[in-house]
Parts: sequence; structure tokens; C-alpha cells
Amino acid sequence: MAEHHYDVVVIGAGPSGEGAAMNATKHGKRVAIVEDKPTVGGNCTHWGTIPSKALRHSVKQIITFNTNVMFRDIGEPRWFSFPRVLQNAEKVMGKQVKLRTQFYARNRVDLFNGRAHFLDEHRIEVRGGKSEEILNAKSVVIATGSRPYLPPDVNFRHHRVYNSDSILKLSHTPRTLIIYGAGVIGCEYASIFAGLGVKVDLINPGSRLLTFLDDEISDALSYHLRNNGVLVRHNEQYEAVDGDDHGVILTLQSGKKIRADAFLWCNGRAGNTDKLGLENIGLEPNGRGQLAVDEHYRTSVPHIYAAGDVIGWPSLASAAYDQGRSASSDLMGDEYFRFVSDVPTGIYTIPEISSVGKTERELTEAKVPYEIGQAFFKDLARAQITGEAVGMLKILFHRESREILGIHCFGDQAAEIVHIGQAIMNQEGKANSLNYFINTTFNYPTMAEAYRVAALNGLNRIF
Repeated sequence: MAEHHYDVVVIGAGPSGEGAAMNATKHGKRVAIVEDKPTVGGNCTHWGTIPSKALRHSVKQIITFNTNVMFRDIGEPRWFSFPRVLQNAEKVMGKQVKLRTQFYARNRVDLFNGRAHFLDEHRIEVRGGKSEEILNAKSVVIATGSRPYLPPDVNFRHHRVYNSDSILKLSHTPRTLIIYGAGVIGCEYASIFAGLGVKVDLINPGSRLLTFLDDEISDALSYHLRNNGVLVRHNEQYEAVDGDDHGVILTLQSGKKIRADAFLWCNGRAGNTDKLGLENIGLEPNGRGQLAVDEHYRTSVPHIYAAGDVIGWPSLASAAYDQGRSASSDLMGDEYFRFVSDVPTGIYTIPEISSVGKTERELTEAKVPYEIGQAFFKDLARAQITGEAVGMLKILFHRESREILGIHCFGDQAAEIVHIGQAIMNQEGKANSLNYFINTTFNYPTMAEAYRVAALNGLNRIF
């Protein structure tokens, strides 16, 4: 059995693994990456972020076509099947895989296909590939990501029962769909299927949608999901999921029974740690398969790091890349290490949501004297031009110092718009101030102009 020696071995070729591997190889280290899928990119590229956002974009275009009066000259509203809409996502996935494969080749990172299994703290066996290999590593970064948590009492082998990975293999368009779990993934898929004209029941085990959001934004999401035909049921737990030849019956603990053509499980994710041989190195994941790390991304074994979804919060591709890069920075001892904590949320529902910083509830509980500046998209010339009038930008700032404390955005391009506010929030001292937006000329008409409108609105509330 061949044995190879490396400075750094990275397990997993998703965003966090790529971030770690690229940073280490740029420092002149000999790096290998082990990936158990046939192609690189991780769950982000193949099952999660990329396909769902590409799907959403296609659905959004269909909605625009079907609701814009100008297009009636071309023809009547069109219906598109789920598999047809998925074709665009598959093209994007292919481009991402090609790009990321080139990264590893160009930077001379050795790519091993197979499952990584720790023999001891420095030796990793690659199993199930073309040949069995052993990699001897001075340091290791575990970046194996996560997968949907699948409860054992739900039969996911049934042809009408799906999870957030297998839904991308859906070969028909159901007329009715039950989505169980109203977290980010559940809400995004509710938007996508409702946009395709599917009647969606969204079952939320909690009492509100996305409780980590600003209350006003959460309420707006609830309204627009319902306005688009999604029936949201709060405070409901499943009792049983029974599939037959024609559909699925969901029995809830409250006694309700709901029938639909298909069922989509979107409730929780688990870290991919079960086949790594962690028992051979003294690492024990928690009940969700996640690894504990310190503020330098080190596990309890000093030369073994972990990053991305496998360590839990925030389980975002954006954060995963930065965590992997930071873990590698700590290994290299370079100047770019940071513990990733100020992560903006980007939720690609229709309309989309993004926020960074504190919510009103958090500031109220902390007794911080804040004020609010608001801009409604319906009043912006650019939104009127594009026909994307739903949404708002909300700036939370300190009444006395005018320091920006939180940015909350709901509507078209929210995930882009939020970064302007994030950039000002991250400035030192007085540079982080509402005054920046008041004293800066924005292009007109733009969506970014919402910052000037919101800042002036907030200024008028101070006395």
C-alpha cells in the first residue's frame, strides 16, 4: 500500500476544505485533499447552496414572465415542470465543478478520491478509491460538511418521500407538497415550489418563522409566503409519515392528517463524522455528529483542525470558506487569522432576506438606546423600474453616537444590498456612523440609494 507524506491533509473538498487547502498551498506547503464524492465542490455545489439558488433564479424569472403585463403580447402565462427548471441549475453546477477542479490542479494540490479513515493521529487511509493509499500528515483539517438529518421512523426509500438532497432528483412536478421543517432550507423550497404553482403546506415545529431574524422581517416573510399560496402551520410535530402509490399522508401529533402528492423533509442537519475513524484519535462528535473546536478551530488533538458545517454554527457556505481559510492561517501562523463570528445571513426565499448585526429584540433586551431608519422599496425609483417593489431596508443605530448596530433587508437583491451597511459597520470609531449615508452621494436610480433614504428617515426620529 502506497504511503505519501504531506504537510497538510484536508478532508472534504467543499468550501471550507477549499479555503484551507488553497491557503496552505499558497504558503508553499505540500497539500492533499481527500473527497469521497466523484467531483469536488462539496454539498454546497452539488446538493445545497448552488442548485437551490440557481433553481430559485429560474423560478423568479418564470414569475416575472407570468405576472408582467408587457409579456402578454408574446403569449399567455406558461407552466414549467420542476425537472425542466432544474436543467439550468445543473449547468451552473457543472461550471462550478470545472472551476474548482482547475483550482486544485493549478495550485498543485493532490486530490484523492475516496473515504478518509484515521489510522492514528498522523496517518489517514483513503478507502474505496481506485487504489488504497495512506497519507501521512503533519497537520489535518477536517472539513467533511453535513447532510440532512433523517429520522429512522420516516421511510426515505419511498418514491414520494424526499429530503433536501434527494429533492434534486425529483422527476415530476407534484400538484401538492408538504414541507416539514420551516428553517432556512424549508422556507427557500416553499418559495421555489409555490413559484412553480405547487400548493405547499409548510409545517413549522416552532411558533415563528426563522426566530433569529428581526421580528418585522420574519413577519414579512410569513405574509409573503402566505400571499404566494403557502399554508404555514405553526407548533406542529409529526407523528407519522405514510406513503402509498399516489402520495403521502402526514399525521401530526395534534391529530391532524394532511395528504399531498409528495413530502419534503427539511428538519435539521448532521455532521459527516461517522465513518472517519475518529475513535482511533480520541475525538468524539456530539449527538449531531459535530466536532467541538476552540477559537483557533483546533480540536482536542492540537494538530487536527475542523471547519465548516462539521463544527455547527452558522452552517453557511460563506462562513465555511472563511473558517477553512482561517484554520489554515492558524496553521501557517500568517497575519490573516480571524475567528469567524460576524456573519451576514443570506436567505434566498422569494423575496430574499439578509441581515447583519443586532436585531431590535436583542438591543431592547440589552437596554441599548437605538433608533430606526427605514426605506421602503416601493418608494425607490429603481424598484419601481424593475417592478420589484416588495421589501424594505432597516438601519438600527445608536441614538447618541449614531453608530450602526444592525442592518436588516427584505426584498430583491437583499443579500447584495446588506454588504454596503456591513462595510460601514466594520469601520473603526466615528467612521461607523449613520452620517456616512447622509453625507454620501449615491447613484440614482439604484437600490443602494435605500441607505440614504433610510438614514434621513432615522435622522428625523432623533430629537
